[in-house]
Amino acid sequence: MALFDDEPKKPSTAYVVGQDVSLMSVAELARHIEELKAEIGRLEAELKTRDATKNAAESLFRR
Repeated sequence: MALFDDEPKKPSTAYVVGQDVSLMSVAELARHIEELKAEIGRLEAELKTRDATKNAAESLFRR
């Protein structure tokens, strides 16, 4: 295991909410913005799916 311990750790490229952005380049900031917009879209799509499922279940039990 000593071989792996000697290797330098690679910095994470994932953005963490609240992370210090003062040292990021303009390109890195733009990339993180696009990644976050894509994630927001994914989450909004999931909300729509769950709302549709919830509405279908509610209409079934209202009968």
